[in-house]
Order: sequence, then C-alpha cells, then structure tokens
Amino acid sequence: MDSSFDISPEKRAGKLHFIYRQLCVQTPQLSTDHVNLEGKRAIVTGSNMGLGLETARQLLQLGAAVVLAVRDTAKGEDARRQLVAGDALLADRIEVWELDMSSYESMVGFVSRVQASAPLDVLVLNAGVFNCHEAFAPTGYEQVMQINYLSTALLTLMLLPILQEQRLAGHAPARVVWVTSDMAAWASFRERTAQPLLPAFREPMGPKWDMADRYGTSKLLGQLFLTELVRHVQPGTTLVTCANPGLCHGSGLGRQSVGWLRLGNKVATRLLGRTCTVGARPIVHAATLLDEKAHGQYIEDGKLQPMPPIVYTPEGQSIARRLYEETLSELALVQAAHPGKAPTGSAVERATNGGAGI
Repeated sequence: MDSSFDISPEKRAGKLHFIYRQLCVQTPQLSTDHVNLEGKRAIVTGSNMGLGLETARQLLQLGAAVVLAVRDTAKGEDARRQLVAGDALLADRIEVWELDMSSYESMVGFVSRVQASAPLDVLVLNAGVFNCHEAFAPTGYEQVMQINYLSTALLTLMLLPILQEQRLAGHAPARVVWVTSDMAAWASFRERTAQPLLPAFREPMGPKWDMADRYGTSKLLGQLFLTELVRHVQPGTTLVTCANPGLCHGSGLGRQSVGWLRLGNKVATRLLGRTCTVGARPIVHAATLLDEKAHGQYIEDGKLQPMPPIVYTPEGQSIARRLYEETLSELALVQAAHPGKAPTGSAVERATNGGAGI
C-alpha cells in the first residue's frame, strides 16, 4: 500500500466517511493556469450526458480537442451542440464517434479509427451501466460486467499499442483514466472463488438479481485489473489511473429505475449527491495534472486514496493476476474473430513491455 495515503483502506471504505466526503470535500477546479491542453487530443467514452459530458466540457475549457465516443451518434450530436453553445471556435475541436461497448465489432472498428487519426493524449473510460434488471450482452456476458469491466479492459489493451507507438515518436506520456465508484468497496463479490472467474458472469446471478452488488463488483474488478496491468506498463509512455467522481445527481446512472426505487435514488442523490461539474473534477485531475506517482492508483478529490481493502490482501492480488490473464485470453478471442483489424497479441505484448515490471 502506498505510504502517501492519509487514510486506511478500511476507513475510506466506511459509509460514514463516504458521507463526509460527499458533503464536505470537493476537488479544486482546474484552469489553464494549472494545465494547458492546447494541441492535445482526448477521447471520452459515454460522453453524451452526465459525467462524461461534463468531463468533455472541462477538457475543452483547458484547450483540448475532444472526441465524444457514444453508442448513439444522434445523442452525441446533441451533446456536441450543447458543448459548442454558440461558440463557433469550439465546433472544430469536437468530434462524435460511434462506440458500442457491448459489441466487440464496434470496439475493433473504433480502435482502427483511433489508429488512423491524429495522436491521442488522453483517454477517459467513463461509459457504464447500472441495470435494474439482469440482461446479457451479445457477447454472452452479463451486460453490466461486459460494459463496466470487460469491454473497458479490452479497449484499454487494444489502444495501448497505439499509445505506445505515439509515445515512442516523441510525444509526452498519454493518460488513461478509468471512472470508478465508491461501491467497489462495498461489493460482496460472491464470484471471487470461481475458477475460471470470467465465465461466472455468463450465468444468471443467483438467487436473485442484486443491481448494487453487480455494479460494485464490476468496478472492483476494474481496480483489481489495473493493479496488475500497471506492473507491465511504463508510466513514461502511458500513465494509467482510476478516478472516483463520487455520487452525482444528473449523471443519468440510475435512469432505468422505476417506482419507489426511482424515488429513493432521486432522494439520495439530492441529499448527498454532487453536481456533475464537481464530480468530473477528479477525473480531469487524473487525466491532466497528477504525476507518475498516480500510476496505478485510485484518485479521489484530487489526490491519491486507497482502493478497497481486498486489493491489498493476498487473495486480492491472486484474483488480480488471474483476472489479468483471463482478460488477455478474452482479447485473444476478439483478435481471432477480427484478423487484421484488432491489434495482435504481439502488439499488446510490446505495449506492455512483454510482461516486464515497471
């Protein structure tokens, strides 16, 4: 565990400390006096609304050109119009690209488009779902796990070779930010003993669907994966972090809820929630300001904070290694299904230094 933490993982994971952070702590807003992204290019997934849209707005305000990576391009164009808001100069700095995180074909096409375009400096992986009812993606995996964890991990792995090539060409280190959640620390993660692990998420969740636990587990897996991934990625080429925006009203995350569940969500987010403007700030800090000490770390309220307690246990470290290897195997299946389009295993290996530690 990083000695720079000013709180233990157990205390940070507590519900009372969560309430304290929500009500009493805010990440400072950045301006071009802190960081200037003029000439830089960013991609934000899930950016047609909520936190993704606000993250894109703040990156634009810092001077970056931004690609809105969205499943519905019509909604993406609406978001683009909101961001431009009469400023014609911004119009040339915003693009809308299609990306369906539940489709490997869409992801491979998106990666090809990134490879053929201008250099990429910032990648914010914000797209996520919080399903009230169990559903399965076309890949066969449960949808929350597919989008929040597996597709996010695969997109990271597929883009790493591209980022690596660009850095070797003399560009400054790229930034990759996974948007995570406090709920990772509260997940029961009942699937942890499954051997192998990932296929457990192709089966219905029993004895009944628990939306909160599945969402929290999907975010926990993301953090476990990152702890292993960053052992193989030099921060001098690509700096990888995860950032927690906290509970935010207007994020659209609970938009599927109905009845009493919808009412409860509205009450909770109004009583404890931050605005998306405030919630996006830790994401932007991780994407722009923090140095190499943030590599592989959890960013909250503009500083390094501990991940859930399980991450620092022998059990968690063992799960992280298994998860990393199983995710690489899933990537190999994607590559086999899309020959000549997805980055090859050797390209991913080169981007991750062939498994060498940092």
